[in-house]
Amino acid sequence: MNSDQLEGKWKQVKGKFKQKYGDLTDDDLKYSEGKFDEMMGRLQEKTGKTKEELKAEIDSW
Repeated sequence: MNSDQLEGKWKQVKGKFKQKYGDLTDDDLKYSEGKFDEMMGRLQEKTGKTKEELKAEIDSW
């Protein structure tokens, strides 16, 4: 799955991330056009997962 596909799917999976990782805030999950990598970096910090692990998790939903 490429970044464009991840961005398109993000609206569907951000609620699941909030449920699974309770310490994530709306600001952590906020997607702004052209800032998807920045948001993924915040998720990496909060979850301790690599970008590839997060992409695989998003892809599995």
